[in-house]
Amino acid sequence: MPMTPHETWMKYAIREAERALDRQEVPVGCIIVRDNKIIGKGYNQTETLKDPTAHAEIIAITAAAAQLQSKFLEGCTLFVTLEPCAMCAGAIVLAKVPTLVFGAYDPKAGACGTLYTITGDTRLNHTVHTIGGVLDTECGALLRDFFHTKRSGGNGRG
Repeated sequence: MPMTPHETWMKYAIREAERALDRQEVPVGCIIVRDNKIIGKGYNQTETLKDPTAHAEIIAITAAAAQLQSKFLEGCTLFVTLEPCAMCAGAIVLAKVPTLVFGAYDPKAGACGTLYTITGDTRLNHTVHTIGGVLDTECGALLRDFFHTKRSGGNGRG
């Protein structure tokens, strides 16, 4: 079965998540696309950088904003392998990203429909069209395998 455009782009985000996994980071990856080109990408680096804000989305937003030389990411779509947390959802709203596409839902910290709906909150100055569950099985497997390996005493890489 052919992949949808969202699935095709999500594969690039999965590659970023695999980069995090190679560095024993929680495997979350993100890309930002505008005009069919990746203009920003990132993967979790909280352990490497000793920075609790070094989530994949924040790193990708910073890269895309630098590329566009704008604090607003109008005309962009953000693809991330895990439903964004409250911090990242807030950053997505502040950057005025029009569309968010995520892979696995996050029952413990998801802020784009699971625990909170920050990206759809009409009380904020911007709402984000949010699509969840794209390649959720593949995205979720990366996380499940990582945490299973960690719990069993491994380094996170299966």
